[in-house]
Amino acid sequence: MMARLKNARKLAAMAALALGVTAGPALAAQCGNSAAGFNEWKQQFAAEAQQAGISQGTIQSALMPTQYSSKVVSLDRNQHSMNISLEAFMERRAPASFVAKGKRIIQQNASLLNAVEQRYGVPKEVLVAIWGMETGFGANSGNMNIFSSLATLSYDCRRSAFFTEELLAALAIVERGDMQPGQMRGAWAGEIGQTQFLAKNYLRFAVDGDGNGRRDLINSTPDVLYSTANFLRQHGWQPGAGYQEGQPNFARLRDWNRAGVYQKALALFATKLAN
Repeated sequence: MMARLKNARKLAAMAALALGVTAGPALAAQCGNSAAGFNEWKQQFAAEAQQAGISQGTIQSALMPTQYSSKVVSLDRNQHSMNISLEAFMERRAPASFVAKGKRIIQQNASLLNAVEQRYGVPKEVLVAIWGMETGFGANSGNMNIFSSLATLSYDCRRSAFFTEELLAALAIVERGDMQPGQMRGAWAGEIGQTQFLAKNYLRFAVDGDGNGRRDLINSTPDVLYSTANFLRQHGWQPGAGYQEGQPNFARLRDWNRAGVYQKALALFATKLAN
């Protein structure tokens, strides 16, 4: 309980900083392992969110309509390991058709990708490789309600502290005007947009690449590419340094995804796009 309260207070401070408000002492909504206590938890968490600087309008429009999802709990309990060969992973996430499409995308978006690379120093082939491996260049970003997914996982006791932070960050995204609650649809674990940002990363690293005053990682290609490059640069990407295994920027691929096979596939995919 004390660790959970500490995490909630830490997130309250982070959300308050992002929103420009001051949060009071956070509450600690009680987790549960069945749907029975979800509505009671939701009322408790609403008070926690309000103390973190989230307005009643956002709470009512984004949090209160959420529903407990047994499907999300099942998916969380039955995640597939990435313990497969590099060849099998490439066939699944970066097949030859993706290489051909990625090269066309680089040509079609040359001016945008050059601008992003000039600003952040991240090569265009790395950004397009991430884009392809995560969602097939935006074709499979997910269509699940982000708030119901994150509320379910926050309430569920297995990883409650982690997803409590993600849920509060997702509310903060709406609060600062980037997205409407109904637009927040993505993968089952709350990943958002065409390169699958977690909500806390969205809040910290998303960039308004198209200049419309909002950070939209679901619909705006400039926002997606600028934000992905910003994530890597803020994690220490070194412009001009290599990204193959053993080179300085390979570690930044680990920051993006912890699975070793993913990192190797990403570097290989990017190399194929560059050739």
